[in-house]
Amino acid sequence: MNVVPVAEGFARVPVLDVRALMEPSSSVAERLAVATQIGAACRDNGFFYIVGHGVDAGLQQRLEDLSRRFFALPPEEKRAIRMALGGRAWRGYFPVGGELTSGRPDRKEGLYFGAELGDEHPLVRAGTPLHGPNLFPREPAGLREAVLDYMAALTQLAHALMRGIALSLGLDEEYFAARYTSDPLVLFRIFNYPPGPEHADDGQPSWGVGEHTDYGVLTILKQDDVGGLQVKSRAGGQVSWIDAPPVPGSFVCNIGDMLDRMTRGVYRSTPHRVLNRAGRDRLSLPFFFDPSWTAEVRPIEAAALGEAAADDQTERWDGQSVHAFRGTYGDYLLGKVGKVFPDLRAGVLP
Repeated sequence: MNVVPVAEGFARVPVLDVRALMEPSSSVAERLAVATQIGAACRDNGFFYIVGHGVDAGLQQRLEDLSRRFFALPPEEKRAIRMALGGRAWRGYFPVGGELTSGRPDRKEGLYFGAELGDEHPLVRAGTPLHGPNLFPREPAGLREAVLDYMAALTQLAHALMRGIALSLGLDEEYFAARYTSDPLVLFRIFNYPPGPEHADDGQPSWGVGEHTDYGVLTILKQDDVGGLQVKSRAGGQVSWIDAPPVPGSFVCNIGDMLDRMTRGVYRSTPHRVLNRAGRDRLSLPFFFDPSWTAEVRPIEAAALGEAAADDQTERWDGQSVHAFRGTYGDYLLGKVGKVFPDLRAGVLP
């Protein structure tokens, strides 16, 4: 197993070669070596780059090109698949300022996708929020196929990474699949961050997206060459923000609130934010791999975890504890997304 040297100045955001997790011929020792590196990153800051992931570069480039073509369309054409038309499936397009983080509008526009589910699916028939068919635009041609192919490839990658995370915790490789992710809630976003002013009207920084943590288990992010992603660090007891610039051929991975909860805070869901100062559009494609809708997420009792970490509720961006929550992952997610789109929530969610 090879560990790619980190970019200078980013010792807390390692770049890991995960090839051994992707190849069936890899030995247990090779997979454990990768898992050890992933575990160290999860304990240290919850973020790591991955290479050797096997996701087709041509597919990635095709999706990026088609996404840029979509965002270049006139506003009325993009609004033809606006999220209000997606109903309870929570799919479609939103304009700049249409999504909130901590009550403030983000400076980004985006497309929301998820697993493509027909009307006959039991969860769709039951009216379950965030489940259903996607809204795809008429133009550009080929975006539908690229999105579905990409989601399929990243779902396979996410399952492999979760096997590595299980090994890092001293668990059976199929621990998460057996309990939470055999039928994962898969959500995919394509965001465009246009350039903008340094500060909003109230004098605050004009964030592409403000400080936040992700909700589920694992996020796999493809970012373009613009940069702007920042990760919160508490190295040496000092709070600072570390840039996570693009690394060619890589994805950025980070763990979410539910893995934080499962590991009793030993693996932290780390706050991050985006600040686009490049003077041109920034394209970002986060893929969220989450527990199934009805899963009750419980702490893992594993010797490899050691003592639980102190609850960081008072330090979290939203002041909420991921450890005090009781209920299913669907309950947790609804409580979060309803704050992101309050206008849509009123007409869609229970």
